[in-house]
Amino acid sequence: MAQKPSIPKGTRDFSPQEMVRRNYIFDTIKQVFQRYGYLPIETPAMENLSTLMGKYGDEGDKLIFKILNSGDFKDGVDMGLESKSLVNKISEKALKYDLTVPFARYVVQHQHEITFPFKRYQIQPVWRADRPQKGRYREFYQCDADVIGSNSLINEVELVQMIDDVFTTLKVPVLIKINNRKILSGIAEVIGEKEKIVTITVAIDKLDKIGADGVNKELQENGVSANAIAKLQPLIEFKGTTLEKLDFLKTLLATSEIGLKGISEVEYIFQTINNCQLSTADCELDITLARGLNYYTGAIFEVKANIGTLTSSICGGGRYDDLTGIFGLPNMSGVGISFGADRIYDVLNELNLYPESVATNTKLLFVTFGETEQVFCLPLLAQVRKAGINSEIYPDAGAKMKKQMTYADDKKIPFVVIVGSDEMNSGLLSLKNMASGEQEKISIEEIINTLK
Repeated sequence: MAQKPSIPKGTRDFSPQEMVRRNYIFDTIKQVFQRYGYLPIETPAMENLSTLMGKYGDEGDKLIFKILNSGDFKDGVDMGLESKSLVNKISEKALKYDLTVPFARYVVQHQHEITFPFKRYQIQPVWRADRPQKGRYREFYQCDADVIGSNSLINEVELVQMIDDVFTTLKVPVLIKINNRKILSGIAEVIGEKEKIVTITVAIDKLDKIGADGVNKELQENGVSANAIAKLQPLIEFKGTTLEKLDFLKTLLATSEIGLKGISEVEYIFQTINNCQLSTADCELDITLARGLNYYTGAIFEVKANIGTLTSSICGGGRYDDLTGIFGLPNMSGVGISFGADRIYDVLNELNLYPESVATNTKLLFVTFGETEQVFCLPLLAQVRKAGINSEIYPDAGAKMKKQMTYADDKKIPFVVIVGSDEMNSGLLSLKNMASGEQEKISIEEIINTLK
């Protein structure tokens, strides 16, 4: 019995049409990255397990895909030893969870070859052992831009501008939510749970998914006092404009030095963005935005589409002050954003926002009546391609005209050149517009000028 073909859950095949659309997204993002002075790098699909573990919080660590070592991993291992010893023997490598931690490792490893501040972009797949659902995959692409080696908040402002540029080009109106981890640290301080900052941020980050009651329950289960939870409620429930939220925070965090520092940073970002006048994106201060990754220390961003049914984040990021310190290069501050290409793809698909040109790859097809005509067309085909026009010839000489035309229709090729004995003798080729049905006899030079 033949094996039933399948792929792992949470992964996808992409058809030629899907790849053309995905490449449109990648190219749009890449052009914006380059416009702001970012340079490309790549890192391996796998990293040492020790590079990744402990960088994403307990929940993130659970989602890391570990790679099984080759050979008999039980050989020489005392099965009575702690499980960690056995795990280290079983797996020493893992698929990368994101692009940021491998980037930090890269910076430290190549620090003597890099000009700082270092602006890099990276477009590669990452893997997470997550539960597959709509908008959430186990294998997906991230499109990251980070600048490292600079504390300036101008970098945060430029990242917001880049987000605006990308989604303006893609014609997706977005809301950019901004907060600051220093504000969250100040909140933990004033409610008397300074040591529980990670617990509090992880719980608050789920507010949209599990609601206030769910957040409070999780905080209680993780040892946050009832008094502290009660003090947190005004924050969770507060609604208002960005200015009203800032005034509220200044009162709430009046006794917290780190909290006030976070407020000052947020104020600068919003004031500077207002002066720069974004094209289409809206920005708001979201004081419940936490982002669960432990390495964020300053500004944090999350972007959601203002149209369509997809409610998941399509871009996010933030400031990290000492991620490279883990690898032996302390005090190297960085900030970055990551575009979720797969989720952006889903948004554009749902709303059919692709330009008409993206749907078409081949622009011109040569169809012939036989082998003689086919040989005649080959130099003409080369001439068209040299002019920069995507074109092809139907390969099976003598195929019925209907079959060749159906091929053009199925591939949505907009123009067809029909070549028979008359065309060979006159040098004028029959160019057919597949959309209108109009047909005219013109020279190959005129065809090139028409299609360009």
